[in-house]
Amino acid sequence: MTDQDVSSNPERSTTPERSTTPEHSTTPQHSTTAPQALADQPEPRGAWDYPRHWIADVLASDGGVVHLRPIVPDDADRIVAFHSKLSERTRYMRYFGPTPTLPPREVARMTTVDHQQRVAIVAVLGGEIIAVGIYEGLAFDGKPESAEVAFVVADEHQGRGLGPVLLEHLAGAAAENGFTRFEAEVLSENPNMVAVFRDAGYQLARSFDGSTVHVEFLIDPTEALLSVRNARENASEARSVANLLRPTSVAVIGASTDPNKVGNALLANIIAGGFTGPVFPVNGPARVEEEPPSPGSPRPGRPTSPNRRRTHEGPPSVRGIRAYETVRDIPDPVDLAVVAVPASRVNDVLDDCLVKGVRTLVVVSSGFGDSGEEEGLENERRLVAQVREHGMRLVGPNALGVANNDAGIALNATLAPRIPAAGRVGFFCQSGALGIAILDTAARRQIGLSTFVSAGNRADVSGNDLLQYWDSDASTDVILLYLESFGNPRKFSRISRRVSRAKPIVAVKSGRGAMSPVRAARSAANFDDQIARMMLEQAGVIQVDTIPELFDCAALFAYQPLPRGPRVRIIGNSSVLGSLAADQARNGGLEVVDNIDLGAGATEELFEDAVSAAMTDTGVDAIVVVFVPPVAVDADWHARALMAAANTPGADGAKPIVTTFLAVEGIPPGLTKPGPNGLPERGSIPSYASPERAAAALARAWQYAKWRMRPESGVHRAEGTDPEAARMYVREAMDSDGSSSDRLLGQVESAKLLRWYGISVVPFREVTTMHEASAAARELGFPVAVKATSSKWRGRLDREGARLDLPDATAVVNAFAELRELTGDPVLHVQKMAPKGVGTVIRVRDDESFGSVISFGLSGRTFDLLGDHGYRAIPLAELDARELIDEPRSAPLLNGYRGEAPADKEALVDLLLRISTLVDDIPEVREVLCDPILVSVDGASVLNAQIRVGPVPDRRDTGPRRLS
Repeated sequence: MTDQDVSSNPERSTTPERSTTPEHSTTPQHSTTAPQALADQPEPRGAWDYPRHWIADVLASDGGVVHLRPIVPDDADRIVAFHSKLSERTRYMRYFGPTPTLPPREVARMTTVDHQQRVAIVAVLGGEIIAVGIYEGLAFDGKPESAEVAFVVADEHQGRGLGPVLLEHLAGAAAENGFTRFEAEVLSENPNMVAVFRDAGYQLARSFDGSTVHVEFLIDPTEALLSVRNARENASEARSVANLLRPTSVAVIGASTDPNKVGNALLANIIAGGFTGPVFPVNGPARVEEEPPSPGSPRPGRPTSPNRRRTHEGPPSVRGIRAYETVRDIPDPVDLAVVAVPASRVNDVLDDCLVKGVRTLVVVSSGFGDSGEEEGLENERRLVAQVREHGMRLVGPNALGVANNDAGIALNATLAPRIPAAGRVGFFCQSGALGIAILDTAARRQIGLSTFVSAGNRADVSGNDLLQYWDSDASTDVILLYLESFGNPRKFSRISRRVSRAKPIVAVKSGRGAMSPVRAARSAANFDDQIARMMLEQAGVIQVDTIPELFDCAALFAYQPLPRGPRVRIIGNSSVLGSLAADQARNGGLEVVDNIDLGAGATEELFEDAVSAAMTDTGVDAIVVVFVPPVAVDADWHARALMAAANTPGADGAKPIVTTFLAVEGIPPGLTKPGPNGLPERGSIPSYASPERAAAALARAWQYAKWRMRPESGVHRAEGTDPEAARMYVREAMDSDGSSSDRLLGQVESAKLLRWYGISVVPFREVTTMHEASAAARELGFPVAVKATSSKWRGRLDREGARLDLPDATAVVNAFAELRELTGDPVLHVQKMAPKGVGTVIRVRDDESFGSVISFGLSGRTFDLLGDHGYRAIPLAELDARELIDEPRSAPLLNGYRGEAPADKEALVDLLLRISTLVDDIPEVREVLCDPILVSVDGASVLNAQIRVGPVPDRRDTGPRRLS
């Protein structure tokens, strides 16, 4: 898709030249219905009073960063400069006629908007406007829910996909202001503009009027529209990481001649790695340094002129390569800059990189958020803002570096003295110091890497970006993550669900102790392990607890196929070790069909025959081989026998084999299937230090394979909903006290909001007197219940807070009097009796690590105390809802316990999906509690519901796409 000449007329007119005349552009023809159409419009905002969440950093299709923000009056000069640089054709397409200059009145009109009826968003790069998008409400034309949209992109930035991005963010702002439809007038000779609307996923209605095309479309996000947005986001983020990992040239800024300095080590590693492009050391201007003081010389602080020397005597060079004072002095293009200068000098480096057109920075310098000081964290935020303002991406600060083992790149821009050989595993981690140990372990265990990124403080480029890249990277089959936190949990869940369908993701999730105190206190790393485990399982991510377990899984996924089922045969020469493997396999969910002990003196022929039999047996899905002889033997023959058996002709399909072979950890030479470069490739058999670890890795592989076997279930959208009415109700509720802050809705309000999503609370009435209670009971119909409303009386095991099955008005009056005296509640509830069933609870709440999380369990304080609940991330797919219902340990009570009739679980599935849709549609719904829900044979009855609404604390991944 291209956005070349994507521009349309902002003023609807039958004469194309109308907008070139300022008088026409500022005096639209109002219809006679205008006063009525505008009567209910909110008070306009001031020119500077725009929602701050409309500010966003976005990625263009080429992976470069562009800054979006609402226009303000101070942009007048920038708009004039922007317009002056447009080509004549672009101006013609935008204004339907020649417009060499913009009159002051038109400039003032463009830059002074109310951010409601008229919204304009500018794209900024390096302080200059490079694109403008605007919509204007059509209430004066009798269309209060429609707005006309137009945008124009600077010629040199056309083709970067900025048109669809502007359209997406304008549509988001318009939806917040109550608009539902966009219209546009486009010259018929400008098909690219119409293509932008169509390719963005909108369903267009078009009409032709001579030389113009009139386009209309609804802006409400549809599944098709979201799919297009996600695909565009995937492509742009993958491209931005490709710019990082596939540079054609590298500059090392801070490349010192001192071999003990970081910059020198980085340059040495890049050279030693055999990078295929040019490398440019940058070490600043010639400067005066002090020689190390000799014995008896003056102490520091005293005159040292005899020991002073000037660096860069003669042509400057580092490690024999010509060095440059600044990156701007490099005569050739620079794709990647690796920065190893003190934190105080990073700002100067940024300016130089912008002028040079550098695409990506890797900052290994520390002293930012890693310092543990608030000032360091603020400096880090400013660094990210400046990097993105310059259109670049940032790895770090405090990063170990990046590496790409592709023979056509051969990049080792890390501080690690040793990186693994080329392979098909991608690795992302945050900790720099730990990264060195991880790389060394991977090399020792022969886990070949395709690419490696250590993001340090992860201020910009994150694991989500790498997932987008690895998803389409043909060189990567397995993904390893070492995470300290989930920066954008909703996005992580969404991306990993897609990626896991084709490539296994293995993750170690560390805790708050891995971060600086300041970052830990302000991050989302404080999470519940139970929730994290269930969220990762939902997304298909294999979670492990330790680095050794991470590589245990990596070895299996990289070199062996996935098991087709849970049936495993254990073959070994030690009954004890075989039993250990069997126990671990069963604990991991595998079925041990055989545990064959060949005896301590088993020959290689016995091993080969036993493994060959397992390979051809249709009742075996995976094999564990234990070979630990009691005395020293020549293991080469046993290794050859095992490899021969693994390739048995007539085998029943591919089956994974894991082994404890002489307790070697890695890929023993005899079990290696060498590739063209002599390195292990798929078909090699991994060995583990113990049979338990081999079985545990195999069990995790089966759990992942089972997840992949599930039918793909898209996010379910319940029928019979009215999101617009519900959204308006929530906004009115938030604004009722004028503070737009969190507000707990009353139970009557909560029930009303749920009705817009097809959820009915069992009818009830709030009563304050005996007379009201009696009247309410007659209205609802007997039998009824009278219930306390305060939290301490709800959900009690002794049910003292409720009087149930009241058959007549006398019983209701007596119950009212008893509960009023017992509880002191000024308001009680009279509710129609629901069919008896199993009490359950559905809750949605904000989780610091994963965003909105929905949970399900049985109702009651006992189950709360035991923490017997299942958790899933929102939005739910239908299969997610079904699995969530079966997650709690007490879930069998719903299946018909001890002869009781089974509960209607389909009704629970429908209820979960409707609540999920509500929260996904309206992120201002912060919490939902439905407790209890009585599930009977014939349905699910919600007895009580409470909802909290409030501002969205984190809009990432809930609206127009943006960088985190």
